[in-house]
Amino acid sequence: MKRILIVGCGDVALRTIPLLTKHYRVYALVRNPAYCAGLRRLGAVPIVGDLDDRASLARIKGLADAVLHFAPPLSDPSLPPFGKGGRVDTRTRNLLGALSYGRPPSRLVYISTSGVYGDCRGESVSETRPVNPGAARGKLRVDAELQIRDWAGRCGVNACILRVPGIYAADRLPLGRLQQPCIVDAEDGYTNHIHADDLALIAVAALQRGKPCRIYHASDDSQMKMGAYFDAVADAYGLPHAPRLSRVEVQRAVSPMMYSFMNESRRLTNGRIKRELKVKLLYPTVANFLAEMMISERS
Repeated sequence: MKRILIVGCGDVALRTIPLLTKHYRVYALVRNPAYCAGLRRLGAVPIVGDLDDRASLARIKGLADAVLHFAPPLSDPSLPPFGKGGRVDTRTRNLLGALSYGRPPSRLVYISTSGVYGDCRGESVSETRPVNPGAARGKLRVDAELQIRDWAGRCGVNACILRVPGIYAADRLPLGRLQQPCIVDAEDGYTNHIHADDLALIAVAALQRGKPCRIYHASDDSQMKMGAYFDAVADAYGLPHAPRLSRVEVQRAVSPMMYSFMNESRRLTNGRIKRELKVKLLYPTVANFLAEMMISERS
């Protein structure tokens, strides 16, 4: 049985593990030993290690035939700002360094973000669009993608990248956010979504069918503005809509981090995951999920 290593054991990774255990011996890199028991119950073999500590990664060298890299980046604060010789995703750098020893994996799937495109002013965005990140989180993801593609080329690894928008699920809906203002519809931007269970399915499909150094948008079919998304969630729960203000007023009222999300507008195309990865989404749109959730609650 082939061996797969899961790196970054958050919510989506935990949803992915049960999809893999019939076909792989699943190993999971985890920083906190307290999570080991839960991983064992899912059928994974936990390995304690920290992506911020290269020495702790010795046990994963030559271990896996395939890798699912879910871990978010952490920049090195001792390095200068982005640019030549600047800040990099040190976690990905440490992981690839460990995977380079002995026999590297034959496949790797990296979970990136659609934030690498920056603000596209509501335009339709395909996987061939050049990256243009505005926020630090997007710049770190671009750096991670470049590291992975360069490493894969040198080591002969089939590595593909999933660019992921906002992830939602029954326990990941923005209910608390409804008390904060949204931008009026005329000034609002488009946002993109994927259900956590669908992202798990896409990750497994990319592992099986992804092409080398290929980019895929792990996004559903929704074409929603951010305020409309919040309104749909509010309606599903019978809650008041979030107040609407002008873009300038919202910028003053919310945190800089929140506004950086609200200030980016794009509409991701998702044809590649359907054509090449043969993915059939469980929840093609947010509306499909909310309708199913309401039916389930009534019954």
